[in-house]
Parts: sequence; structure tokens; C-alpha cells
Amino acid sequence: MAGEPSVSTPKSGAGSRTLKQRVKTANKRSLSSQKWLERQLNDPYVARAKREGYRSRAAYKLLEIDEKYHILKSGQRVVDLGAAPGGWSQIAARKVGEKGRVVGIDLLPIDPMPGVEFVQLDFLDESAPDKLIEMLGGPADIVMSDMAANTTGHKKTDHLRIMGLAEAAIAFAREIMAPGGVFIAKVFQGGTESQLLADLKRDFATVRHVKPAASRADSSELYVMATGFRGGADRSPLS
Repeated sequence: MAGEPSVSTPKSGAGSRTLKQRVKTANKRSLSSQKWLERQLNDPYVARAKREGYRSRAAYKLLEIDEKYHILKSGQRVVDLGAAPGGWSQIAARKVGEKGRVVGIDLLPIDPMPGVEFVQLDFLDESAPDKLIEMLGGPADIVMSDMAANTTGHKKTDHLRIMGLAEAAIAFAREIMAPGGVFIAKVFQGGTESQLLADLKRDFATVRHVKPAASRADSSELYVMATGFRGGADRSPLS
């Protein structure tokens, strides 16, 4: 897209005036929240998102995935599961343009955004598939999820929680996706990814793991991307 920033990884070099910021521990601030705040303050993607007008640093993850695999195209219908605060929806809207449609769904309210319709609803609600197909005007070409469950600090528990979310997102995608569609979801490494991949391979032509540069190097975060959906939603937009 003309005028859209590239997603080259921010680097530090000679003459850089970037200063590491430290956060003093307040009496009521836990050590974990202090570390999170320090990481945010020193994260080049957080600063870049503010400069370039993106709602979250996560926008660069989707930008990088799309620059490599070219999954977002003009005129597509896109669903963003767990869309708040809207970073992925923002990228999708710019890529699909005025001919496309983007619908974001989340339990949380989301500030309005040009080119995106948001609905405050649990995607597991039985009304959600028909609702989203109606809003899109037809089956989705892409279903994407950057959802993550609240972490506990226990790696196995956190892994199982996010894998459960990914499995639910896959089941939802099967209900609303058009033939040839694309599915993307966040997962954590932890031992059960192989079953998820096997499940996806039954319905998609190609399945792969992707680790964008904007994903923190010390994180177990990965994205599973499946292309070439072999099924097809049998729903039509409600009249």
C-alpha cells in the first residue's frame, strides 16, 4: 500500500540516543508489573506504534506476516477474533481497502475505527457465526486471532489455555470461512502444537508456524498459519 511503513526490525547503532528507562518500584506495584512496564517503555515496537498511529505493537506482527506471505488482498472479507484494542483490524482494513470488509469481535468495547465494524460479543456465542457472516456480507476469506488467555506464570497451564483458544478459533473459522480461506492464530510452544497442526492439515492445503520479528525473542509465542481451506461455510447472509 502506498505510503505504508515497512516492518524492518528496529535496530540500535552508533550515535543512537535511545536510553534504557528504569522504573522505580512503587509500594503497591508488584515485581511482575514493574518488569512489564520497563519492557514496554524500552520496546522499540511500542514507541514505533505510537509514532506511526497503530493501536498496538501487535500490528507489526501481522504486517510482517503479510509482507512475507501476501495473505491480505483488496476486496477480502476478514474476521478478527479477540480484536481489542484493534491493531490487527487496523492493518487488515488498510490492506483490503474500501472493497473489502473487516469485522472485529471482542468481549471488550473497542473505539471506532475507519473501515472496521466492531461487535462486542463472545465469538463462542451461538449467534456469533450468523452475526458475523451477516456483517461481512458473506463467508470470511480470512479468520485471524491474536487472542491470549490471562497468563498464570505457569508455562504448561498458559500453554494449554492458549491452545484451547486456538482450537476454539479453528472451530469457529470452519463455520464461517469461504473455500480457499486463510486462518492465523497465536499459540505458545509447549508440547501440544503437533495435534493442532494435524487438525489443521485435514482442512487446509498448507500449514506452517511463523515467528515474526516483532514477537519478543524471549517469548514462546508463535503463530500458526493455515492457507487453502478445503471446506466452506454453508451459511448465507441473513436477509
